[in-house]
Amino acid sequence: MFKRKPNNSATVDTLIGAKTRINGDVEFEGGFHLDGYINGNVTCDGAADAFLSVSEQGCIEGSVFAPNVLLNGTVKGNIDAADRVELGAKAKVHGHVAYTVIETAVGAQISGKLIHRGAASAPRAPEIAEGEPGSQT
Repeated sequence: MFKRKPNNSATVDTLIGAKTRINGDVEFEGGFHLDGYINGNVTCDGAADAFLSVSEQGCIEGSVFAPNVLLNGTVKGNIDAADRVELGAKAKVHGHVAYTVIETAVGAQISGKLIHRGAASAPRAPEIAEGEPGSQT
């Protein structure tokens, strides 16, 4: 009846350090941990157990498409998670969040819509109208 939480000891395949800035889109597979800054979209086309982890000092200015997202930093764009979203106490989302399962700590901030999807739904980008958080106007 209840889904098991992803294994927190999952392998991190890619690590972006706190002093690193990336201008452009990033595609990854497996585990991806961000302590730095990305100005672009972050996409995972890999397995269902792949995850994106963003620390308190991490920031993404762009949309996120990943099966599992663990956020304690900032995303200035939409999050589209096919499975699970975990928002830590310092998490800030300036955009919409599409999810199957969501866990939110006290203190997390979302400036946008929460969009629940059924377990069988295919990943899709949340629709954004002009003037809404995450729109490029």
